[in-house]
Amino acid sequence: MVRTVVAGFVGLSLAAALPLVGQSDAPGGPVPVDLLQARRAALLQTMPKGVLVINASRVRSIDGEYPQDSDYRENNDFFYLTGIESPNGALVAIQPDSGSAGGQVLLYLTAPPPRRDAWSAARTSADSGGRALTGFREIGVRPAVRRAPGAAPGSAPVDSMVVIVDSIAAAHGLSRVPSRTVMGMLRLVKDSDELRRLRRASVISAEAHREAMKQSRAGMWEYEVEALVEYTFRRHGAERVGYPSIVGSGINSTILHYDLSRRQTEPGDVMLVDAAAEWGYFTADLTRTYPMSGRFTPRQRSIYDLVLGTQQAAIDATKPGITIAEIQTIARAWMKDHSGDLCAPGDCTRYFIHGLSHWVGMDVHDVGPYFTPLKAGMTFTIEPGIYIPGEALGVRIEDVILVTPTGAENLTKDAPRTAADIEALMAEGRRARR
Repeated sequence: MVRTVVAGFVGLSLAAALPLVGQSDAPGGPVPVDLLQARRAALLQTMPKGVLVINASRVRSIDGEYPQDSDYRENNDFFYLTGIESPNGALVAIQPDSGSAGGQVLLYLTAPPPRRDAWSAARTSADSGGRALTGFREIGVRPAVRRAPGAAPGSAPVDSMVVIVDSIAAAHGLSRVPSRTVMGMLRLVKDSDELRRLRRASVISAEAHREAMKQSRAGMWEYEVEALVEYTFRRHGAERVGYPSIVGSGINSTILHYDLSRRQTEPGDVMLVDAAAEWGYFTADLTRTYPMSGRFTPRQRSIYDLVLGTQQAAIDATKPGITIAEIQTIARAWMKDHSGDLCAPGDCTRYFIHGLSHWVGMDVHDVGPYFTPLKAGMTFTIEPGIYIPGEALGVRIEDVILVTPTGAENLTKDAPRTAADIEALMAEGRRARR
């Protein structure tokens, strides 16, 4: 074991090659090291003068917190820049002069365990495995949180990492930089590995919606449909849902974030399913609305087609240079102009009660400013909806859209969108059950 000091950074170099853990065995696989290095270089080029700290997530307790939600999920920014899952890790970016080549990024992880842990899954630590996954030549060992010597009983423990960061800042005459202001812009345009992950999450999500349509029938409980969707996610390697699934029938289809899944469906109901898989730390966001009896009523279909046309008008308007606000204006104008007397008196935009779009990526509502003109590689949703509580009728159609150099690509297009395609798939499911 050789102790090294690099620019005030204490690291451990281990001669023995230890097995790789973390994302090396995850469905999404490891993030290519060259992309991680490019992301960290972009961070230094875009961050202002100062010190930026991104801490890893913590392990949740199965005793004091909900056990069914105790799996470890890494902090998005930490994973984006390191590609690993490593509780208590810390990434420190030092920029002595905005955008200069003199900045550096340091990584601190916990020390390798002295022996096998029989209680917890292995995580990436400050060893040769960690260096191979992250591309860092050296990794510092994050000191444990301890009570200061001579501290009074009951006093708060001291986080030595805070002491280290403060000393770095003082040595360079720098102040702290908030991470969100830098990372939001950095993560807006997706690189090839991010798109690979998001495409797979989208394919899995679309397959789950197809499966739910094929097996749905009036009389099922909402939670049965939810189970079909989420089972399909996991069966295809998704590690978790991208967000709590929304499965609402009848009047519940008009509640935007309905999450109880407790109602039994009835003939004539529409079912609104807003659910998507997370795969490799990227989540899709997909909503489909379909008739539990297998066919839309004329009224339901008229409303459905208006929502679909509105969505298509927004997709057709998507291209580099336009803003999300401009696309929303186009979408709402299309709905107003094509409402006819469907929502008389007045047009149907009064039932379109939410925004049209949001960024999507590592989070379902991902980071980034909304005023920025679109660029190729950005990904966001387009999700118009009409909700008429008095008719127990809610329709939302939502897809993940990738901005291309010349327009847009619908990443979740494998889930049927037109009323005819939905009815055909449901009929196929009915035939298969006979």
